[in-house]
Amino acid sequence: MFRTVICFLFLFVFLIVSIPLIGIELLIGLFSKRARDISSLCIVAWAFRVICVFSGIKLEIRGQENIPKDEAVLFVSNHRSIFDVVILYGQLGKMKRLSGFVAKTETKNLPVIGWWMQLLYCKFLDRKDIKQGLKIILDCIEDVKNGISIVIYPEGTRGKGEDECEVAPFKEGSMKVAIKGGVKIIPVAMSNTRSIFEKQIPWIRSNRVVLSYGSPIDPKECSKEDLKRLGEISRQAIINDLQEINNVN
Repeated sequence: MFRTVICFLFLFVFLIVSIPLIGIELLIGLFSKRARDISSLCIVAWAFRVICVFSGIKLEIRGQENIPKDEAVLFVSNHRSIFDVVILYGQLGKMKRLSGFVAKTETKNLPVIGWWMQLLYCKFLDRKDIKQGLKIILDCIEDVKNGISIVIYPEGTRGKGEDECEVAPFKEGSMKVAIKGGVKIIPVAMSNTRSIFEKQIPWIRSNRVVLSYGSPIDPKECSKEDLKRLGEISRQAIINDLQEINNVN
């Protein structure tokens, strides 16, 4: 209970303090968009890392050397918890890697949080609107071409099963961001994040979490047939990592 209270109290204070901070960030952007981007990234990523500390998360990071330096990539991850974003974005910010997430459209209306997300190149997807979905892909392609990495959860929703290695089929359309944007795909496997919060809502519990970055998948080196199944290739890479993490034979 203590962890839950302190996390929500910190989040409340951060959101209040964020209101003038966002104004300052917008002012910085009038002089230097790059400075605003990095500053906003560092602020939000720092807050996420603090939440991880207060939550008692014991984080093990694997494969960070697999992330290419000085180039945008498409991060493709499994998804089982709201803490997936908190943990991953906190680490990307620590590396000062400017990245936007594709999130469901409802998050855009969250007080203050939605403002930060818009500052940090997040895209808001309405799953019922096919045309809007296509526009999101085009926007993401433009971002990666401009050096901004994108994080997507191609399962389309959070997994609720007990099996840590269970990953729903990926939506192949999202892989066009890497194909058309000319960037590598980094499969991201996250294990045991659901045990932090979703398994015992509304309480937060300390847990060991593994964040594993897989080997890059370069669409430029793929055959025409493999380009059609990049989603499945990425999914299988994540499943393999999850099985290794969880010692599944």
